[in-house]
Amino acid sequence: MGIDQEVIDLFLREVRIESQSPIDPVVVHHVPEPWEVVGTGNYAGVFAHPDFPEAVLKLYAPDRPGWGEERKVYEILGDTPWFPTCYQAKEGYLVIQRIEGISLFDCVRYGIPIPPQVIEDVEEALSVARQKGLFPHDVHGKNVLMHHGRGYLIDVSDYLKNIPDRKWQDLRKAYYKVYLPFLKDRGWKIPLWTMNVVRKGYRLYRKVSRLFS
Repeated sequence: MGIDQEVIDLFLREVRIESQSPIDPVVVHHVPEPWEVVGTGNYAGVFAHPDFPEAVLKLYAPDRPGWGEERKVYEILGDTPWFPTCYQAKEGYLVIQRIEGISLFDCVRYGIPIPPQVIEDVEEALSVARQKGLFPHDVHGKNVLMHHGRGYLIDVSDYLKNIPDRKWQDLRKAYYKVYLPFLKDRGWKIPLWTMNVVRKGYRLYRKVSRLFS
């Protein structure tokens, strides 16, 4: 499984991505056909090729760290049902199993109900990762997927950082206290600009909280 090396080499020669800020998603300036952008994170972009539907290529933006750490995390995780398998890792990119599903961020955005089982699957996955000596970090609504009512995690790049991080705890609390009783079965679509305001507001809230903790 994976993606042919010749196809990867051609892609790497033509793709253009840029990280303009370490706290905002990378900008994809050019993607060679027939590749498509699957998603973007703060340090990397994820791309797919139609001839290799079971894999994606995660490419780190120039001058952004994390590739080596993410490769090590996948080695430690091994074969687990909640995380993708890493098929290949070379300087600056990884070829990873493609997990089908929709992010929790997009579920809220498009009014798609999130059952409690998804949240509990993530709890179990994070517990297993901790038992393997990892430190789940930066787990949020964009890197948790729902597929057939079950939860999966797709970004493990920060799991070696042994520093406090409350994103998932706060998201889980918001799910049970706000989403589940008031939003889950309403079918309301939340505009993207509103989602981004909430995301940036939360970031500011955590920054201020650290100052007084």
